[in-house]
Amino acid sequence: MTLLPIEQRPAAPGALQSALGRLVRLGAELPPNFLSDLWRYGLCSLLALGLDWGLLVALVHAGMNYLIAATISFSIGMVFAYFGSIAFVYRGRRAYKVPAEAIGFFLIGFAGLLVNVFLLFAFVKLCGLSVGFAKMPTALAVFLFNFLVRRTLLFAGTPIAAGVAEEMSSTIAPY
Repeated sequence: MTLLPIEQRPAAPGALQSALGRLVRLGAELPPNFLSDLWRYGLCSLLALGLDWGLLVALVHAGMNYLIAATISFSIGMVFAYFGSIAFVYRGRRAYKVPAEAIGFFLIGFAGLLVNVFLLFAFVKLCGLSVGFAKMPTALAVFLFNFLVRRTLLFAGTPIAAGVAEEMSSTIAPY
């Protein structure tokens, strides 16, 4: 066992090739269209975030409580993200009928809203950040949450959960 500091240790032969090989294998193990979806969803979300962030700052500047303003601005951004997602990101990969898909999209979005409000509260009240600055790490966390959950449950590329959804809907008695 060597006790040399890390910066003084010689690099293991082939370490770079090994690391590159792991990255290539990781890329090969990603689901189909994952990186394309991530890029498109990121662009769509960036536009929705611009709407969300601008509205949040404007409402807070107008005197509204930041948590109420965050809920309103996030919800409007989520509507924009839904239409952008079905038109630009996940075209032709619906696993559910439109009403069920929309309900799932917005339920996941409202879970993201809870993450959003919690993180904004933590960054503003506990860390002392301004609302505008607190929105930065919050937006990244909510983006990752929403993308991964929506892609996995709603737009996986194949209707993996459609059979489960049909089974569940057939066992629920209509009222």
